Amino acid sequence: MTATPTRLRKVTAVDSTEEPTPARDAEAPALFRDAVDALNTTQVRREVRVEPLRPPQRLAPWSYAVSADVLDGENNELATGRLVLLHDPDGQEAWDGTLRLVAYASAELDPQMGVDPLLPSVGWSWLTDALEERGAAHRAAGGTVTQTTSTRFGDMHGPRTSVGLELRASWTAGTAELGAHLLAFVDLLCLAAGLPPEGVTILSTP
Repeated sequence: MTATPTRLRKVTAVDSTEEPTPARDAEAPALFRDAVDALNTTQVRREVRVEPLRPPQRLAPWSYAVSADVLDGENNELATGRLVLLHDPDGQEAWDGTLRLVAYASAELDPQMGVDPLLPSVGWSWLTDALEERGAAHRAAGGTVTQTTSTRFGDMHGPRTSVGLELRASWTAGTAELGAHLLAFVDLLCLAAGLPPEGVTILSTP
């Protein structure tokens, strides 16, 4: 394997012509605005496209969301996900804090992985290990990992058997510095997509 520089891409902010959202509301709490700014200024690896997404409106007084898609060289989607930021200045008992991140990730895996009964545990460890390695201070993490196997018949295109992994998780951030949390989420998606670690290129054998 040969390490090569990896170009970075910055998360783009919501276009100013769109309808105002709580993220840009001048009345939004400073902690929430700082958290949104951290998400919008975090640089991610070039294989990942991160874009603002309309957030859910009823889960907390303040919310913001981004989508994240891992793409190959031909712009095909390898994995996809959403990361939602919720802020309740009064806190919620289940959160143990005021900033809650809710994540959804989905990817189609190598069919050989479908026979591994530990796959859900492995998928969960991808998230928890990524948060730890990125130094993303968090607590009260919880979620589910679903493993699916699909078999195609007739004229359906694609491999006959496919294995999917879906992760739904949430955790409370220790601070408004959410860059590490977004990077950890991106790491999870890239692992699910089968990409090598950031900055590493796998050389093909002749």
